[in-house]
Amino acid sequence: MSVLTMQETIIQTNNVNVYYGEKHAVKNISMDIEKNSVTAFIGPSGCGKSTLLRSLNRMNDLVPSCRVEGSIIVDGIDINSSQVNIESLRQVVGMVFQRANPFFKSIYENIAFAPRFHGMTNKRDLDELVESSLQKAALWDEVKDRLRDSALSLSGGQQQRLCIARAIAMQPTILLLDEPASALDPISTMKIEELVMQLKDEYTIVIVTHNLHQAARISEKTAFFLMGELIEMDETGKIFTSPENEKTEDYISGRFG
Repeated sequence: MSVLTMQETIIQTNNVNVYYGEKHAVKNISMDIEKNSVTAFIGPSGCGKSTLLRSLNRMNDLVPSCRVEGSIIVDGIDINSSQVNIESLRQVVGMVFQRANPFFKSIYENIAFAPRFHGMTNKRDLDELVESSLQKAALWDEVKDRLRDSALSLSGGQQQRLCIARAIAMQPTILLLDEPASALDPISTMKIEELVMQLKDEYTIVIVTHNLHQAARISEKTAFFLMGELIEMDETGKIFTSPENEKTEDYISGRFG
């Protein structure tokens, strides 16, 4: 059996439109995202890539003026159905934002807080979860002797990896990363990229990035957005070397955006 036939779609959007009041921010987006892969969303500011990302775990529900049309199927379930429990959805589809936003708590409590809230009360279980989440986020060795210190004592890059560990602690299958390295220095950015490459074996990752080199380095598929539309989506190597659409080529080559 070829590798191609073994790939499994875990997210499917069908004619998705997103509006903020009268503004049509995302227009008729249909795409498939494969399980245990990294998919990069690229495009100029305001092109709709972050808006679509936030639609994948209904984060846009927090914006009163926002409405979403079309279907978004995650692991076989239309997440826009009234039957879907949003808290449960966000456990399955975790999200990490552009700027690190650790809780004003200890490093340990940043990881343990949500699992404890959802019913995990055994200290040994919590200790194991904290350690495994920090291990997966490549942060354990740096913080294992200071778990009771404030999360705010960490560097910016460490705080971002802590936020990834916090999302992992909820045992999601999908991680949405909204420009997770845009505020970081080159060394911290490299660590985030290395982490993403490691995590894709266990999670499906969708990342919004303005850094074209980053998209080229870490993703299998890349989707290029422009003015709310999906212009082109394909294997990353093809998008960056021989895109089919002239607008994609202009953006990749720096002639636009």
